Amino acid sequence: GGGEGKSPVGRPGPVTPWGKPTLGYKTRAKHHRSDKFIVKRRNAK
Repeated sequence: GGGEGKSPVGRPGPVTPWGKPTLGYKTRAKHHRSDKFIVKRRNAK
């Protein structure tokens, strides 16, 4: 196969198009206490 070889990500930690780190980076704020366990189902019928 030809074409330019696909190289692994260049920067040390892949980044979203707007520069936030991706791959397991915590994007949620830390102060949500009720994230630890879901308190209520969203659309439980």
